[in-house]
Amino acid sequence: MFLPNAKLRDVFNEPACEKNQGKDARTRKVGCSKPLTPGAAAGGCAFDGAKIALQPITDVAHVIHAPLACEGNSWDNRGAISSGSALWRTSFTTDLTELDIVMGQGERKLFKTIREISQAYAPAAIFVYSTCVTALIGDDIEAVCKHAAAKFGLPVVPINAPGFVGSKNLGNKLAGEALLDHVIGTAEPDDAGPCDINIIGEFNLSGEFWQVKPLLHRLGIRVRACIPGDARYLDIACAHRARAAMIVCSTALISLARKMEERWDIPFFEGSFYGIAATSQALRNIADLLVRKGADPALIDRTEALIAQEEALAWKKLAAYRPRLEGKRVLLNTGGVKSWSLVDALMEIGIEIVGTSVKKSTVEDKERIRQTLKEENQIFESVAPRELYAMLSQGHADMMLSGGRTQFVALKAKTPWLDINQERHNPYAGYDGMVELIRQIDLAIHNPIWSQVREPAPWDSCPAVEDELTSTTSASTTSRAPEKFAHTTAKAVGQG
Repeated sequence: MFLPNAKLRDVFNEPACEKNQGKDARTRKVGCSKPLTPGAAAGGCAFDGAKIALQPITDVAHVIHAPLACEGNSWDNRGAISSGSALWRTSFTTDLTELDIVMGQGERKLFKTIREISQAYAPAAIFVYSTCVTALIGDDIEAVCKHAAAKFGLPVVPINAPGFVGSKNLGNKLAGEALLDHVIGTAEPDDAGPCDINIIGEFNLSGEFWQVKPLLHRLGIRVRACIPGDARYLDIACAHRARAAMIVCSTALISLARKMEERWDIPFFEGSFYGIAATSQALRNIADLLVRKGADPALIDRTEALIAQEEALAWKKLAAYRPRLEGKRVLLNTGGVKSWSLVDALMEIGIEIVGTSVKKSTVEDKERIRQTLKEENQIFESVAPRELYAMLSQGHADMMLSGGRTQFVALKAKTPWLDINQERHNPYAGYDGMVELIRQIDLAIHNPIWSQVREPAPWDSCPAVEDELTSTTSASTTSRAPEKFAHTTAKAVGQG
């Protein structure tokens, strides 16, 4: 089934986005995402975005209703980690063939797949994703899911986000709409309390949310649902009983946070757990929202005491790194919440930011960066690899922090590089995460390999060696060429 135009307009019309509200009514209807160019690599489709936003829900079976090739991101998706079931890491597909499509067997095959999964794995729920092929041939996944849910006695949720409807970011938003329509509010918790919160847009990459959750636990704050990182289906179904919410990645799920506030009066704020100051401010904002919603006012004092204790411990650990890193220049080539939160985090230790990208960043993200960096030329939307290479090879930065796609630019420029995107292997959130981030930066910058690879090669520094190598190579080639040619000719003549 195609998505109704009304649904797409509703997703694009986001009142919580200042940039969107600055447009006139006609422009706002067009939407936020740039149109895709047919046949061009767009960096992810709507299906990809929806699956990224939902797959870390750990006890759910994720079924891709499509030919086999559509299921490309499954195991170790984005580096998210689960403390429980590993079912989410096993992806399922209906594996439609040409014969299935021609003979109209798609819906029947989907129902059979749901039945087999429910019997073999007994998941808490099954999420069914439509794709370009199944949407184009008109398979009604909503009807199949509704029938299967009644037949097998478990939630079967349709995720109607075929790839051709738009970008990966649109898929993120449509995933949030699916949770609102089919999951959140479908169950009632028996232990709701005045200090329950939701964390939205947190993916628990490399387990970094586990460095923040104990801090909240020490304050008596319970995370009712972390969406989607290390979440359980029932947690999300009961998320409407939280008293407050923090949104980590507003680019992806701000619509979900805003609509939950409208429906269930759950106030939210956008914050970050990257950096000491940002983590402390996030804890203060959470405590303040909970107190305003009826929690014990003593929570404010407990929060300040915890912040003082953790900040002192963190700064004590970081003291050894400050003289080694102060004044070092770092280039950030990332986006979203990291574009501003890491700027603050690194400047706390005395590192100089020579530039940061704001790709996929919101208006609020960009404004935070401008207030911190002051220099407009330090902020860029995107940089071509050639320009990035020139900047690094000319020594404008001592190190680059980015995702895996630009690591080879840094390595070619003989510049230290650290992965801070979703594929990273180290957790950088919270106070302990900040210490780990600085430790990794220190290890990268002071790695002796960089001084070695920057030295000229022996044949560049000593002309005599270069001449000798050149003459040896030429002589070897000359002496072998006639022999090789004679052998080839004799073989050809003999065969003739």
